[in-house]
Amino acid sequence: MTQALNVETLMRRQRTVRVDPVLESLVPRFLKNRRRDLVALYGALDDEDFEVIQSLGHAMKGTAGAYGFDAISALGSEIEMCGKDGDGRGAGRWIRLLDGYLGKVKVLYEATESS
Repeated sequence: MTQALNVETLMRRQRTVRVDPVLESLVPRFLKNRRRDLVALYGALDDEDFEVIQSLGHAMKGTAGAYGFDAISALGSEIEMCGKDGDGRGAGRWIRLLDGYLGKVKVLYEATESS
């Protein structure tokens, strides 16, 4: 349960995501695609298609961090593991948390120290 607490803490801490302005034209599409993933995840959950759940979680885990969305990456990791384990109840919990997070996250475009 420690991992779950870490993910939820990260979600609370990262309600505002600071993104380099260089990515400003890409982030809206990234978030739109995560909302599409959400629809697909709910459908896969209804169909008990754990392969799709695992695949979408894995992709989310990999891409989100590149944009600075560490909470989405962590949620993707949890969704991926639930898909791998065939854990529909757990997957549903993480998918709902992702849904709520996507509805609340704010993006702030600002140059990072390395820019």
